[in-house]
Amino acid sequence: MTEPLIELRDLRKSYGTVLAVGGVNLQVNKGEVVGLIGDNGAGKSTLVKMLAGAITPTSGEILVRGKPVAGWNAAKSRAAGIETVFQDRALAVQQTIARNIFMGREITTFGGLLNLGRQRSEALHLMREIGFTSNAVTPDTVVGQLSGGERQGVAIARAIYYNADLIVLDEPTTALSLTETEKVFSFIRTLRAGGRSILFIGHNIHHVFDIAERFLIMDRGRIALAVTKAQAGSARRLIALMEEVAHSGENTPPVELAARLKGVQ
Repeated sequence: MTEPLIELRDLRKSYGTVLAVGGVNLQVNKGEVVGLIGDNGAGKSTLVKMLAGAITPTSGEILVRGKPVAGWNAAKSRAAGIETVFQDRALAVQQTIARNIFMGREITTFGGLLNLGRQRSEALHLMREIGFTSNAVTPDTVVGQLSGGERQGVAIARAIYYNADLIVLDEPTTALSLTETEKVFSFIRTLRAGGRSILFIGHNIHHVFDIAERFLIMDRGRIALAVTKAQAGSARRLIALMEEVAHSGENTPPVELAARLKGVQ
């Protein structure tokens, strides 16, 4: 059996009496793209922030390569090889690609000065690695001149520089055209071919279905159903599954829910 790269066991987050995430169990294996989907308010954002270490879980376990990690925080998330690209991408659009990739973690000389030459060469290597092929886009290109898909690529390049094994992409195709979305998909396929894993969070089910191999449907703070692409069959049926999950009772056991969903067309 494939050992999970990251595994969550009964992960919970509550704010007083409000349970934002209520007992999530999921795993992501090496070299796979997993789609996390669900309606607004399902708990996806809270879950992503817990994975990134920005929010401390109230209870539950996080395991990295089969070993539980205590005191989970942002530093331990990065040490575990997790990099999160949030929806706003956190890019400085007035700065170059190279400056954005190394912002906050700059490469310096022995004298403490910025090693701009090495940053530029490392940035070029990363750009070629994930699929930037146009000679018109260089490490010196200002991010504000890039398309939406290319900006997403810069954010991904920044993540893989730090040897990320799992890259969490939060709504990476929002407001992108079909052409730009395909560019992001190309970046993701390159990452997967290199053995990296992707957790793809999206509202556009057609986008998620096109790129992911397995889908986790989140509803009311839990993973209500997990299906493979073969089991889902099509984006249309995946949407139908989500609707059935939304209409089911909050406490419907996953096994019972899965049995009911067999008849969904």
